[in-house]
Amino acid sequence: MLGRLPVSGLASTLGRVRGRLSGAVIATFMAGSLAIWGFLTLAGEMREGETRAIDERLMLLMRERGDQNDPLGPRWLEEAMRDVTALGGFTVLTLVTIVAVVTLMRARRWRKALGMATVALGAELTSDVLKLAYARPRPDLVPHGSYVYSNSFPSGHSTLSVAIYFTLAALLAAGAVRPSSRRMIYMVAGSVVLMIGASRVYLGVHWPTDVAAGWALGSIWALIGWRWLGEPTTAGAGPTQH
Repeated sequence: MLGRLPVSGLASTLGRVRGRLSGAVIATFMAGSLAIWGFLTLAGEMREGETRAIDERLMLLMRERGDQNDPLGPRWLEEAMRDVTALGGFTVLTLVTIVAVVTLMRARRWRKALGMATVALGAELTSDVLKLAYARPRPDLVPHGSYVYSNSFPSGHSTLSVAIYFTLAALLAAGAVRPSSRRMIYMVAGSVVLMIGASRVYLGVHWPTDVAAGWALGSIWALIGWRWLGEPTTAGAGPTQH
């Protein structure tokens, strides 16, 4: 009887681990499928011109009534929105990614460093390719409150901010002990992403559906990052990876 206890305990532990892994894989697959479906649905509706009315209505909600050239709120809010939108810009997110990758490399977390770099580069490349493929012009309804250099669909700021900030959140949450701390990390990342997306519409440089499509595309890369980097950190880990 005593000899059987360790075997039965090990079998029970393996069963629980298998159950968790299966649940995580299924959840990731379902979330990824939903993100892909959402992006393709938005893209199809956009190409058919079905999103124009809702895009215009939502954009005008962020304009002063009777003057669509004037963003809603005082002048300081417009300047604040430019600061917020910079958090999702290429320069800021490149610096964030470099700092994260270098920090992970210095800690000899080679796999995590590679994952972080892969997510950032993958999100940037797919966003750029899809912008060229869909070739949607920038909004012409209101003046642009920020400089733009590329096509409109999907929003690169939205794509990259979701991919990078949520991947960083997964990395930080993996080392958090308390569930409340993990929830707070994801809530902060989500708040930043939402503000960046709203700022793009507020400044008149993206249609709302551009932002929604960017969130969907970025979510795919964030899920990859979550699966790649989000495993819990254990103290006293084994030999360093080479």
